[in-house]
Amino acid sequence: MPTYELALMLRTMSRPEIVTTLKRTTEAIFSKGGFLRQLDYLGDKQLPYRVHKNSQKHFTGSAFIVTFDVSPKKLDDLLEEYTRDVDILKRSIFKIEDEPQKIECTLDEELKPPAYRKEVINMMEKAAKGQKEKYPQNTGLNYYPFQK
Repeated sequence: MPTYELALMLRTMSRPEIVTTLKRTTEAIFSKGGFLRQLDYLGDKQLPYRVHKNSQKHFTGSAFIVTFDVSPKKLDDLLEEYTRDVDILKRSIFKIEDEPQKIECTLDEELKPPAYRKEVINMMEKAAKGQKEKYPQNTGLNYYPFQK
Protein backbone atom coordinates (compact mmCIF):
# COMPACT_ATOMS: atom_id res chain seq x y z
CA MET A 1 0.00 0.00 0.00
CA PRO A 2 1.34 3.46 -0.83
CA THR A 3 1.89 6.11 1.81
CA TYR A 4 -0.27 9.25 1.85
CA GLU A 5 -0.31 12.50 3.78
CA LEU A 6 -3.59 14.04 4.91
CA ALA A 7 -3.47 17.78 5.63
CA LEU A 8 -6.36 18.66 7.94
CA MET A 9 -7.64 22.02 9.09
CA LEU A 10 -10.12 21.60 11.91
CA ARG A 11 -12.38 24.32 13.25
CA THR A 12 -11.33 25.95 16.51
CA MET A 13 -12.51 23.69 19.33
CA SER A 14 -11.59 22.66 22.85
CA ARG A 15 -8.97 19.97 23.32
CA PRO A 16 -11.39 17.07 24.07
CA GLU A 17 -13.43 17.91 20.95
CA ILE A 18 -10.25 17.93 18.85
CA VAL A 19 -9.29 14.51 20.24
CA THR A 20 -12.70 13.03 19.34
CA THR A 21 -12.51 14.53 15.83
CA LEU A 22 -9.03 13.07 15.30
CA LYS A 23 -10.20 9.69 16.56
CA ARG A 24 -13.08 9.84 14.11
CA THR A 25 -10.78 10.69 11.18
CA THR A 26 -8.21 8.01 12.03
CA GLU A 27 -10.91 5.37 12.60
CA ALA A 28 -12.12 6.11 9.07
CA ILE A 29 -8.62 5.19 7.83
CA PHE A 30 -8.65 1.99 9.92
CA SER A 31 -12.12 1.03 8.67
CA LYS A 32 -10.87 1.27 5.06
CA GLY A 33 -8.06 -1.21 5.78
CA GLY A 34 -5.29 1.33 6.20
CA PHE A 35 -2.96 2.01 9.08
CA LEU A 36 -1.58 5.14 10.68
CA ARG A 37 2.10 6.03 10.51
CA GLN A 38 2.32 9.47 12.11
CA LEU A 39 0.15 12.30 13.44
CA ASP A 40 1.59 15.82 13.69
CA TYR A 41 0.00 18.88 15.26
CA LEU A 42 1.06 22.10 13.53
CA GLY A 43 -0.73 24.49 15.88
CA ASP A 44 -3.57 26.94 15.53
CA LYS A 45 -3.29 28.83 12.27
CA GLN A 46 -4.98 31.87 10.80
CA LEU A 47 -6.79 30.87 7.61
CA PRO A 48 -5.78 32.79 4.46
CA TYR A 49 -9.45 33.53 3.81
CA ARG A 50 -12.62 33.01 5.78
CA VAL A 51 -14.25 29.64 5.35
CA HIS A 52 -18.03 29.23 5.44
CA LYS A 53 -19.08 25.83 6.76
CA ASN A 54 -22.45 24.94 8.29
CA SER A 55 -23.61 28.59 8.21
CA GLN A 56 -20.62 29.71 10.31
CA LYS A 57 -17.62 31.82 9.37
CA HIS A 58 -14.23 30.48 10.41
CA PHE A 59 -11.09 32.63 10.54
CA THR A 60 -8.75 30.29 12.45
CA GLY A 61 -8.30 26.55 12.72
CA SER A 62 -6.12 23.77 14.11
CA ALA A 63 -3.75 22.25 11.57
CA PHE A 64 -2.78 18.56 11.55
CA ILE A 65 -0.84 16.28 9.23
CA VAL A 66 -1.70 12.58 9.28
CA THR A 67 0.65 10.14 7.52
CA PHE A 68 -1.02 6.83 6.68
CA ASP A 69 -1.04 3.85 4.32
CA VAL A 70 -4.21 2.81 2.51
CA SER A 71 -5.24 1.25 -0.78
CA PRO A 72 -5.61 3.82 -3.60
CA LYS A 73 -9.13 2.56 -4.28
CA LYS A 74 -10.26 3.71 -0.82
CA LEU A 75 -9.07 7.34 -1.16
CA ASP A 76 -12.30 8.57 -2.74
CA ASP A 77 -14.30 7.04 0.11
CA LEU A 78 -12.08 8.77 2.65
CA LEU A 79 -12.37 12.15 0.93
CA GLU A 80 -16.13 11.81 0.73
CA GLU A 81 -16.33 10.97 4.43
CA TYR A 82 -14.12 13.92 5.35
CA THR A 83 -16.19 16.37 3.28
CA ARG A 84 -19.30 15.34 5.22
CA ASP A 85 -17.55 15.84 8.57
CA VAL A 86 -18.78 19.00 10.31
CA ASP A 87 -15.53 19.71 12.17
CA ILE A 88 -13.15 19.50 9.20
CA LEU A 89 -12.80 22.83 7.40
CA LYS A 90 -10.22 21.84 4.77
CA ARG A 91 -8.63 18.52 3.82
CA SER A 92 -6.13 17.43 1.19
CA ILE A 93 -4.49 14.08 0.53
CA PHE A 94 -1.05 13.88 -1.07
CA LYS A 95 0.91 10.81 -2.13
CA ILE A 96 4.39 10.50 -0.64
CA GLU A 97 7.22 9.36 -2.92
CA ASP A 98 8.69 5.98 -1.95
CA GLU A 99 12.33 6.96 -2.24
CA PRO A 100 13.38 10.57 -1.87
CA GLN A 101 15.81 11.82 -4.48
CA LYS A 102 19.43 11.81 -3.39
CA ILE A 103 20.98 15.23 -3.88
CA GLU A 104 24.71 15.37 -4.35
CA CYS A 105 26.45 18.37 -2.82
CA THR A 106 28.25 20.37 -5.52
CA LEU A 107 29.26 23.39 -3.45
CA ASP A 108 33.00 22.87 -4.06
CA GLU A 109 32.37 22.69 -7.80
CA GLU A 110 30.16 25.79 -7.79
CA LEU A 111 32.68 27.88 -5.86
CA LYS A 112 35.28 27.45 -8.63
CA PRO A 113 35.55 30.15 -11.30
CA PRO A 114 33.39 29.34 -14.34
CA ALA A 115 36.34 28.47 -16.59
CA TYR A 116 37.34 25.61 -14.25
CA ARG A 117 33.92 24.03 -13.70
CA LYS A 118 33.25 20.66 -15.35
CA GLU A 119 29.84 21.72 -16.62
CA VAL A 120 31.20 24.86 -18.27
CA ILE A 121 34.12 22.98 -19.84
CA ASN A 122 31.68 20.39 -21.24
CA MET A 123 29.45 23.14 -22.64
CA MET A 124 32.42 24.87 -24.29
CA GLU A 125 33.59 21.58 -25.86
CA LYS A 126 30.09 20.89 -27.11
CA ALA A 127 29.87 24.40 -28.60
CA ALA A 128 33.29 24.05 -30.24
CA LYS A 129 32.20 20.84 -31.96
CA GLY A 130 29.22 22.62 -33.49
CA GLN A 131 31.22 25.52 -34.93
CA LYS A 132 32.19 25.56 -38.57
CA GLU A 133 35.79 26.05 -39.58
CA LYS A 134 36.70 29.58 -40.55
CA TYR A 135 38.18 29.81 -44.02
CA PRO A 136 40.78 32.52 -44.53
CA GLN A 137 40.04 35.04 -47.20
CA ASN A 138 42.26 34.43 -50.23
CA THR A 139 43.17 38.01 -50.98
CA GLY A 140 46.92 37.53 -51.11
CA LEU A 141 47.40 40.42 -48.71
CA ASN A 142 48.67 39.99 -45.20
CA TYR A 143 46.48 42.84 -43.90
CA TYR A 144 42.87 43.90 -44.09
CA PRO A 145 42.65 46.43 -46.93
CA PHE A 146 39.49 48.22 -45.73
CA GLN A 147 40.84 49.19 -42.36
CA LYS A 148 41.27 52.92 -41.73
